[in-house]
Amino acid sequence: MLTRRGFTALAAGGLAMAFVRRAEAQARSDLGAAIEAMPQLHSLQVQRGADMLFAEAPRGGGLDRSANIKSCAKSIVALLLGAAIDRGEIDGVGARLGDVAPTIIPADATQGVADITMEDLVSLRAGLEPTSGPNYGRWVESGNWLAFALRRPMVAEPGGRMIYSTGTTHILGAALAEATGESLLDQARSRLGEVMDFEVPPWTRDPQGYYLGGNEMALTPRAMLKIAVMLRNGGEFEGRQVLPADWVEASLVPRGRSPWSGLRYGYGWFLSDTGFAIARGYGGQIIAAHQERRLAIAITSDPTQPARSEGYFGDLMQLLDGPVLALA
Repeated sequence: MLTRRGFTALAAGGLAMAFVRRAEAQARSDLGAAIEAMPQLHSLQVQRGADMLFAEAPRGGGLDRSANIKSCAKSIVALLLGAAIDRGEIDGVGARLGDVAPTIIPADATQGVADITMEDLVSLRAGLEPTSGPNYGRWVESGNWLAFALRRPMVAEPGGRMIYSTGTTHILGAALAEATGESLLDQARSRLGEVMDFEVPPWTRDPQGYYLGGNEMALTPRAMLKIAVMLRNGGEFEGRQVLPADWVEASLVPRGRSPWSGLRYGYGWFLSDTGFAIARGYGGQIIAAHQERRLAIAITSDPTQPARSEGYFGDLMQLLDGPVLALA
């Protein structure tokens, strides 16, 4: 027999569930309205736990066609460093560039580059003058991208402040290729793509044949979401441990802070004050995970348009911190 207390509990539970459903419906409506007002946005996926809450691609090539993820590739290279360390191919984040990949260091390299560690590289604290920004064109037009990057003057102490530079991640990618005996493409395919069932097409290589570490990689939005799920789950994806949980945990510890966005930075991932770990690419490409709220997010945008922190990227952060978090 249903008692008055039991009836009251059931009624309260039903009201609470109805409230949750209304809140989720409102959040989805807010997301739909937001992406309609963002002509630069191509696709958005939001997954909570195992539930897909939102998946739309109003523009671009859809969810199953490869998109240029731009500098989100820096976060992928960081994951590959974790895989190489786990396999014993690199001793650890404290390993020196001069020990891991001495052959990529030119004879006239800036003094001290051999002592730069894998941690310095993956956290963008190598201390070298950046190749990104106004130096990017000269860098990619040079005959040897690694030599160009390793000849940049030291503008900070290695391990000190964060200096955003694709050249730094390219050095790390080449070091990974030397240490593992596999190209970045082969590593991305065998250590991530094959395990999580997604394709990794070839991308840009430098004049010496090294795949560009930190830019121009292409993935489908669905593959981006799988990476977000794996990061959210501490390196696990559908019952398989893709990367060690301790590597993921270490990756999400702040090591520096971006002077442009103000976001903190770990091992290849931007970290927001609201709890997101974010891979960020030019134009508004985003792979994001929120472990506490069990969220995984993938966003693709027009890769030809800028996405500055005070502009479109700021709008995307408001989207994450607003209607996306409201779904959790």
